[in-house]
Amino acid sequence: MEKRKVSIVMAVYNGEKYIKETIESILEQNYDNFELIIVDDCSEDETINIIKSFDDNRITVLHNEKNMRLAYSLNRAIEHSTGIYIARMDADD
Repeated sequence: MEKRKVSIVMAVYNGEKYIKETIESILEQNYDNFELIIVDDCSEDETINIIKSFDDNRITVLHNEKNMRLAYSLNRAIEHSTGIYIARMDADD
């Protein structure tokens, strides 16, 4: 697996309203040496389907089997990161 310079970590819970736009914004950046690690915190809406609709090898999707809240989900994303630097992004930014 290719090591990326920046790991962008994001936790999301029921974020279907903004998640598509947020992911698109990240993927459209000029800088592309990053990985995007998204933890779906057991969303009850279409969030996970929207996330999975993206076909980009820079995206890693993790899914919590039950709602574990923000801190746990972000820590889980960081544990899976390979980047030298960590950047945090909210699902509705």
